[in-house]
Amino acid sequence: MNVNVNGMMEEMTKTSEKIVRGYEVLSRVEEVEVAMTPKDLVWQSDLVKLYHYRRETPATCKIPVLVSFAVMNRHDVLDLQPDRSLMKKLLDEGLDIYILDWGYPQRQHRYLTMEDYILGFLGDAVDFVRKSTKNPKIHMMGICQSGTFSTIYAALFPEKFKTLSVFVAPFDFSGNECMLYQWTKDIDVDAMVDSLGIIPADMLNAGFGSLKPSSEISKFLGMVDLMQDEEKLTNFLRMEKWKNDCPDLAGELFRKYIKDLWRDNKLIKGELEIGGKKVNLKNITMPFLNIYATGDTIIPNSSSIPIMKAIGSKDKEEYAFPGGHIGVFVGTKSQKELGPKVAKWVSDRS
Repeated sequence: MNVNVNGMMEEMTKTSEKIVRGYEVLSRVEEVEVAMTPKDLVWQSDLVKLYHYRRETPATCKIPVLVSFAVMNRHDVLDLQPDRSLMKKLLDEGLDIYILDWGYPQRQHRYLTMEDYILGFLGDAVDFVRKSTKNPKIHMMGICQSGTFSTIYAALFPEKFKTLSVFVAPFDFSGNECMLYQWTKDIDVDAMVDSLGIIPADMLNAGFGSLKPSSEISKFLGMVDLMQDEEKLTNFLRMEKWKNDCPDLAGELFRKYIKDLWRDNKLIKGELEIGGKKVNLKNITMPFLNIYATGDTIIPNSSSIPIMKAIGSKDKEEYAFPGGHIGVFVGTKSQKELGPKVAKWVSDRS
């Protein structure tokens, strides 16, 4: 067997030089920051906070928008950096935006339930925005897990909302085309909650990472080349910072969330009860915008689309975003197309 020793040595030398240059680039990168768009804390209840984004000019859309991201993730990905910020884009398009920060549950929060999060924290934030701005109806944007929660709340209190927009949100949990949907039907959720109390973020992230392990591996295989470009490296580090800053999850919230939604599929069946109240999706009659990602490997389209037939809205629209679950918020198309589209849809209904 012929071995090109000189070629191998030359390649090793080039790689070594790249590594040295990469470390030089890395040494110039300061602490990366995310969620830099200015905002003010306007309300707080225990671990949950509500922020109001500052505007340099008056909003052209006079009815405020409340944004709620997934409880198990940080909302910072919506404002990752100035040129990849869905929140900044919506502000630039004239919206007046409030955003919920679900906080970081500690041991004392293990008994917080879905009722506490939906009827309590989310409901209180909705009422604060309504009363403080003197708008009996506001616009609601719910994202991923919080898209489901926002829809549940809107079905119980439809009179509080001018419109409801949901992004990459699951509603029908009957399918098994995604590993996540299979795991949730097999795990012993009672044993997990009873033994752990608080569900660790690391455990949840390990599950999400296993959905597409090839992507987790490939991103690090290209690190040597990535480290040659300071801008690309900084962008990569921002995303990694967000991914690794996930809150733990309150055990009792997790128990009902998994058993009633993921396992028993009660929401789309019309069997879900929250605080003793039956959730009837036909009560959702406000204008409804359903945004799903065609390449979503976390929330399949078959889980998002069925909501359109289940609700009572006559003014309802779907937006099939050409990308993945996270690309909805940070991709180029999100800035150029999705942000302006959503802002116009909301403004037209104000």
